[in-house]
Amino acid sequence: MLERLRYVRQTFHDLVRAREIASVFLKYGYHDLAQLLHLPRLLGLPTRRLREQAAAMRSLTKPQRLRLALEELGPTFVKAGQLVSSRSGLVAPEYVAELSRLQDGVTPMAFDAVESVMNAELRQPWTEVFVEVDHAPLGSASIGQVHRARLLTGEEVVVKVQRPGIQDKVQTDLDILARFAGLLEHQVEEMRVWRPVALVEQLRRDLLRELDYRVEAGNMRRFAEQFRGRAGLLVPAAFAELSTSRLLVMDRIRGLKLGEFVAAEPSGPCRTAAAETIADLVMQQIFVHGFFHADPHPGNLMILPGPRICFLDFGMMGFLPREGREGFASLVGAIAERDEEAATRALLDLAEPGLGESRSGLSADMADFIHRNFNLAMKEFSFGRVTRELLSLTARYHLVIPPDFVSMLKAFGQMEEVVRTLDPQRDLMAQARPFLRNVRLRRLGPRRLVRTLSDSGEDFFTLLRTLPRDLRSFLGKLRSGEARVVLRHDGLEPLQRSLDQVTNRVAFAIVLAALIVGNALIIHSRMPPLWHGVPLVGLLGFLVTAVLGLWLLVSILRHGRL
Repeated sequence: MLERLRYVRQTFHDLVRAREIASVFLKYGYHDLAQLLHLPRLLGLPTRRLREQAAAMRSLTKPQRLRLALEELGPTFVKAGQLVSSRSGLVAPEYVAELSRLQDGVTPMAFDAVESVMNAELRQPWTEVFVEVDHAPLGSASIGQVHRARLLTGEEVVVKVQRPGIQDKVQTDLDILARFAGLLEHQVEEMRVWRPVALVEQLRRDLLRELDYRVEAGNMRRFAEQFRGRAGLLVPAAFAELSTSRLLVMDRIRGLKLGEFVAAEPSGPCRTAAAETIADLVMQQIFVHGFFHADPHPGNLMILPGPRICFLDFGMMGFLPREGREGFASLVGAIAERDEEAATRALLDLAEPGLGESRSGLSADMADFIHRNFNLAMKEFSFGRVTRELLSLTARYHLVIPPDFVSMLKAFGQMEEVVRTLDPQRDLMAQARPFLRNVRLRRLGPRRLVRTLSDSGEDFFTLLRTLPRDLRSFLGKLRSGEARVVLRHDGLEPLQRSLDQVTNRVAFAIVLAALIVGNALIIHSRMPPLWHGVPLVGLLGFLVTAVLGLWLLVSILRHGRL
């Protein structure tokens, strides 16, 4: 009984949230989609009032309305918008540009709520661990917020506290989104190319990782390990014994944010050195390790004397496998050599297959892209603009670029913004060339070739060893009827429909002829009841036959095939 009550309560809670979600989208003008899914009727929404609110939004563009709706609905939908914008082949460039501006900042939570979470996660009063915790947060977002604190040992730390109830809210939103995605994929054929169900599943994986602060602590350890011994970098350490899925305690780093550093160093070698170090660190993350900070905007970077660079907020990380790094190096190398055919092949190799659109004209557009962006003076070159145009090109030809690859391009663009603020004359392409050259050389190195040949040989011998067994199993299933061969002919549907029409008309004509003969025999037999000496049943039969014959004639004339 208790389980049933809990289920009813959860269902009611989901229904209330579903009404809230649908109402927000209706308020921002998505009435057609809501009507298509029958949401106003199913959820009992006040459509007239919502239409009046939507009328006030007409001055905004559609991408702006979508961004505002997602921000109003909270963290799940903000992350969903960010994920959709990363699927560059499915979203128009103007939506990509607008969704990239999504922010999840909200009103800070009261310190009482912070205390309750800390006490629950530490399993003791927080005063048993900390001397003090600053009541004013350093920053606040929809998932959690950050406070300065001091341990009993005297160490200064930063405490990241998750909002109470955020996990349940996100889980409810994800369940509702999964239902909406199923409706869209089932009822709206145009939406199937977006693969909404798969997008929601990816969003679920990403959000659940971000909701677990132990994952972020692991990211920090991995990031520090891959840069062990690297001068010019400082990575805050997490206190594992004090950190949980909802509480993260880490070193407090005292440094300058980008704006503060620029104000303190109006010019000089320190700014140039900081710019070079930041660019080197980001390129090393991407091209050497493949594990990179996916959000290196100015707020997530601190500059210390030396200069040393400290990255903050390791919740959003990306990973490029070796094949992805090599593919990107091939793309950039082909672009640098002005070889549009090689660049087109490299871009197609990076894209995910499956949309089946025509690629004719891609090489010409790639040549135009190269000419417009890579024959400029260094001070006019912008990696951010190149990224936007490349994503626009992939969208035009329905190429789906993997999300981590798009994250890498955006991280590179954010890095460029920071570096150009510090050193406007820095040539990032020249700085990237040694990294790209090393990626391409490693692919052709003797050790790599030996490993590739060894792996290929092992796969080949494994295939030879298992082939007889697999073939015997397949033949056995064929004999027993467990397996069967199905031949399918695509493109024969019009012929099949024509044959069906011909067959149906011939059968109909035979039935009409039989009716005519039968009615004639009835009239000839003079079977009562009679009307003016003619059998009434025969007359009615001829009348029905005439109507059916006229129907067949009209059908043939309507299709233009007499």
